[in-house]
Amino acid sequence: MNLASLDLNLLVTLDALLEHRSVSRAAERVGLSQPAVSAQLARLRRHFGDDLLARFGNTYRLTPLAVQLRGRARTAVTGVERVFAAEPDFDPASTSREFSLVMSDYGVAVLGPDLAAALEREAPGARLRFLANTPAVVDNARQALTAIDLLVLPHGFLDGLPHRDLHRDDWVCLVDAGHPAAETGLTVEQLRTMPWVVTYHGPTASTPAALQMRMLGIEPHVQVVTENFLTVPGLVAGTGRVALLQRRLADRVPKDLGVRALPCPFEAGPLVEAFWWHPMYEHDPEHQYLRDLLSRVAADVAGHPPR
Repeated sequence: MNLASLDLNLLVTLDALLEHRSVSRAAERVGLSQPAVSAQLARLRRHFGDDLLARFGNTYRLTPLAVQLRGRARTAVTGVERVFAAEPDFDPASTSREFSLVMSDYGVAVLGPDLAAALEREAPGARLRFLANTPAVVDNARQALTAIDLLVLPHGFLDGLPHRDLHRDDWVCLVDAGHPAAETGLTVEQLRTMPWVVTYHGPTASTPAALQMRMLGIEPHVQVVTENFLTVPGLVAGTGRVALLQRRLADRVPKDLGVRALPCPFEAGPLVEAFWWHPMYEHDPEHQYLRDLLSRVAADVAGHPPR
């Protein structure tokens, strides 16, 4: 295929159409009139030999081909944007770059405020985008990292990609403050019989501590599954449930919620958070700045108790 014969404006329109599934919203996104975007959609349909957007009642849905194209189009647009936004000398004070990080809500709660504050001081024109850490992103990390800057994740899930250790944390068990174990401590046998609140429960989705627990033969009776660490305390409070939670996050739980953090009755190794990136950004000066900034913020947070 001869790229010189292609209109890259069609790529931008394709990305907007696949994201918004609406000609009118896509037109707002790319700054064109609806008739202009409709004409470009017609050209895209002819090129691919596919409707891309199929009408169902009053809405449009993506065709199977369009579903395949959605991630590729976003990756391609991001790559083009970065090519033409490159500067010979990167100056944080003058950049308008958007930095994107995939993090769990635990990571955003612990590091997000300080990272945002540091970026505002050093790069006031930049924008910070936090994206949800999902099993789908982790399972397809190499592809996902072509369109995002950093993936913040504990060790044990990725290999073969450049990374840097970020900070360490410990695991605690969370129970209701009125539970008998709140005074006596938990036993391994109680962990086998108590109902559990677990995070990221699936064949390839779990927490390092939960994996360690299962390796020791402790199979939890799972009653509630959530993919948000911040919801765990509320799902434990006032119940007989137990959950694993990072100590830094447990220390931020309001006292009046009525939960208690207890030592784990098994050898729960430390949580080592790291951030990972695609090799093609190894020497990108803007990317290097973000990596150094996140490392500095994490070191500062690790040296101070929770606010």
